[in-house]
Amino acid sequence: MKIPKLFSFVSIVLLTLSGTANANTDLLVANDLVGISFWVISMSLLAATAFFFFERGSVTYSWRTTLTVAGIVTGIAFINYLYIRNIYISQGESPILYRYIDWIITIPLQAVQFYLVLATVRKVSQSVLWKLFIGAVVMVLGAYLGELEYIPKMVGFLISISGWIYILYEIFSGEAGRSVAKSGNKPMVTAYSSMRNIVTIGWAIYPLGYIYGYSTGGVEPNLLNIIYNVADFFNKIVFGLVIWVAATQSTVSRVR
Repeated sequence: MKIPKLFSFVSIVLLTLSGTANANTDLLVANDLVGISFWVISMSLLAATAFFFFERGSVTYSWRTTLTVAGIVTGIAFINYLYIRNIYISQGESPILYRYIDWIITIPLQAVQFYLVLATVRKVSQSVLWKLFIGAVVMVLGAYLGELEYIPKMVGFLISISGWIYILYEIFSGEAGRSVAKSGNKPMVTAYSSMRNIVTIGWAIYPLGYIYGYSTGGVEPNLLNIIYNVADFFNKIVFGLVIWVAATQSTVSRVR
């Protein structure tokens, strides 16, 4: 799809969704920090989605797929946040179910990003993709089943944490980690390292939220919502920006 057509398509979609976003604006109380945090992250995700799709045409071909996936991740999260935010404003609460609808799609896609980033500079076995994808699905699905008590909460937590630990092993010491060490491409290595830090530190909020928030009630729900909203800014938007920086640096180096 050529740039003008892509620009027009994305603009129409985002403007339409922005109209939906404005539906409940008059219900947002000025001093409602939770509601404001929903609004800020929603608009940030909207801006990031537009940015990633518009920028994909300005980077070298090998980076376009991974930048497209970054836009898909923020786009899915944006649509989901519209729904969560409107429910919060109208009902005064944000059911955890709707966050899992986002996570079951976006977290596996972000895990696969490690494979896609590696594939921009070297040949990588598809087994890396499937290992990361399956690890992410296990991480989200275990927590979801435990949260809804289809399985004991602690069992769900252990399944979820094992999926996350497996992802960390793969991107640090597994086949993916070994591949990045051999690549020799500085922009890619820098991006991979930053992405790895986000998955290590930023994704820690998910198991912590599971234990101290919804499962034990150790954290007040409104505070937990703000924490999740701020975490998603880094875990999704900054994650994508890291990829964009590497893509632009690789493009410039090739032009030179």
